[in-house]
Amino acid sequence: MTVTTTQVDVPALKAIKNSVIGNRTAKSALAKNESLLARLIDCIRDPSHTPDGSSGAHVRVEAAHIIASLSYGSPDALRTLLRLDALPALLYAISIFPPSDPPTLKAALTRSLRALAAAIADAVGPSQWGLSPTVSDIRPEAKVALDYLFQPEVLDVYIPLLLDPSPAVNVAIAQLLSVAVRNPDHRGRVLEWCPPVERTREAKGKRGWERRDPTASPTRRGVWIARTLTTLLLRKDVKLQEAALSALANLVRDCESLARRLARAPPGTESVLSLALELSKSRNIDLQLAASYCATSILRACSQTVYDSPVSANDQTHAITIMHVLNRIIDSETASNQARTKACFILYQLVCDHSVLCQLAFERNSLAKVAALINAITPTEKAPESEEDEPESVSRLREAALTAVAAIALFDTDIRTAVTDELRLIPAIQASLANRYVGVRYAACQCARALSRAVSALRTNIVDTGLGLAVFQLFLKQDEDRRVMHAASAVICNIVTNFSPLRTALLEQGVIPRLVQLLRSSDVELKLNALWAFKNLLYKAMPELKREVIGAIGWSEISNLLLDPDSRLQEQVFHILRHIADGVEDVELLFSEMAGGEALLDNLADAMDSENEDVVLQAVFVLANIANSPTHQLSILSHPRILKRLRDCLVDAKVQIRRPAVSCVLELARQNPRSYRELHEAGIDTTLRHMLEHTSHVATSPTLRFGRQMGAEDDMEVQDKARQALHWLEQAQLTREMLAETDL
Repeated sequence: MTVTTTQVDVPALKAIKNSVIGNRTAKSALAKNESLLARLIDCIRDPSHTPDGSSGAHVRVEAAHIIASLSYGSPDALRTLLRLDALPALLYAISIFPPSDPPTLKAALTRSLRALAAAIADAVGPSQWGLSPTVSDIRPEAKVALDYLFQPEVLDVYIPLLLDPSPAVNVAIAQLLSVAVRNPDHRGRVLEWCPPVERTREAKGKRGWERRDPTASPTRRGVWIARTLTTLLLRKDVKLQEAALSALANLVRDCESLARRLARAPPGTESVLSLALELSKSRNIDLQLAASYCATSILRACSQTVYDSPVSANDQTHAITIMHVLNRIIDSETASNQARTKACFILYQLVCDHSVLCQLAFERNSLAKVAALINAITPTEKAPESEEDEPESVSRLREAALTAVAAIALFDTDIRTAVTDELRLIPAIQASLANRYVGVRYAACQCARALSRAVSALRTNIVDTGLGLAVFQLFLKQDEDRRVMHAASAVICNIVTNFSPLRTALLEQGVIPRLVQLLRSSDVELKLNALWAFKNLLYKAMPELKREVIGAIGWSEISNLLLDPDSRLQEQVFHILRHIADGVEDVELLFSEMAGGEALLDNLADAMDSENEDVVLQAVFVLANIANSPTHQLSILSHPRILKRLRDCLVDAKVQIRRPAVSCVLELARQNPRSYRELHEAGIDTTLRHMLEHTSHVATSPTLRFGRQMGAEDDMEVQDKARQALHWLEQAQLTREMLAETDL
């Protein structure tokens, strides 16, 4: 369709609106008519561009509807709207809205603002539900617009509309907050916002010039926005409740203080968490999903701890309630694909990276429900043309379901066994690796990654079914989506280990050159996974394989990575060197390739002084391996900084670092009697004595090492090796003294 009309009246605009709704081709065509769109935006911005009276308001309503419709489905249309400043026009129109104008116009303007904000946020990312099929080519322009939307003076325009008397306006603004906030910075700005009157009051101290601490203000840290959205939640309007729950769910993420406030309630009132759990049992499926999403966000934000942290009985009860609601939706034959997709993603967010909740989902049949859904919608044998006919909603549902399975199966071997042997999901996972939708391929790789963490699965199902080789073929593709390559390379990290039957096949089929390609890419995450795979490949490897890997990477590249500003890359490179130098002959290989090892020892000294404990740990392990070679002990002893760093590791490092550090000292003292002078000058013998003082009185808590008995050792393995090292040093000292007396 080509839009040629230049009329701006109600009948013409209604015709345009009806032609573009749900029609991407018509939207793209309308986007080319910039003169007409500019006139529509001028009508929205300035009422003087429209007829007087009610017809002028109707024109602006229709213009707002067209802008809202154009926001979705056509990148060309969104690009045109951004270039014509549609977002500032809508905000300006809302900011000067006179009381005399009809409420329908304000509702239309705010709905258009919400639609445009959501489209801009989708272009910027990240996607809220699964992966975006592509990275938008208008992302830079959209990012500027999204940042503008969350400027403090702009927030002053639309957030107060949550208090507007019109429910339609309230719904639009709450929905905007639920879909447009995509990063912690924007989330923080919304949570810190409060009305200008209250900000003015906060700026004044008791004597008029003292500023109060904003962190102590009752309006800060999300209190105002949470209180306002909770007030909307208490109204018996389903659309309003759904919007308020979705906004709260989005805003509470990563904000533990707000989550705890929403989980509790003053005496005589009901908490937002309780309200959400109650509304999750509604008959309205959209309200059920919004309530489950809100309750999930509150629960997970309250427990931002390690993956295996305990879950209170109360929280377990809440999680079970959410799982039952989601199970019913996932298992429903009447629920839409979109609803079941959201249910799977909410389940994923509930259990993600938490082993206790994953086990709970397994016990409550959530995994079984999702697996049945995957097998029902995933034909494992089909012609290529049938995939082209598959609706996008089915592919997105498969992506969501596979994502949930990957999360639930990540930690426990019994759950992985259920996935492979009882639920028989491997054929569906393998078929999904070739799906044309990037999100489905990504989720299938995540499932393969979770399964490959089990040694039993790696040695049986993943080999027998061909799943491992299927992931490898995907890994070899040069034009694969970067996000899928991240997931596939994580699987490769698991299947190149020394106990994997696929290791030899992958080496023969070119895994090393492909990993080197990723290592030289500009993507840090791909580089990290490549290093991780090399680390696993070199564990207990034969010298021939070590030489092949070293030759493929190149020592110049390794040297550069040792100095990389990203500590994660440094850690993996030092871990690789640790595996290379795990034998006396291999230490010789390391030194010969590093041009004598002077640069290597300098790098080790720098790494042992790093603020990152993981880097320190691997560097100390490398040093301990080098110390096993008598040939190179003098290099360590003569280095001006190494011994000082080694002593520091014995004094104030965590026990995982103290163990290899004291092993290194023991080897130096036992195999090299001449080491006494250097170790003594570095103060290491004195440190060993302090470590062994009062050891019987040291508490098991490592935090008490630096109290009254500072320096005393509480780990039995470290104590034993420290005692042996001190014995060898004292023997060397006695020998030196006896020789000196003999000379006299």
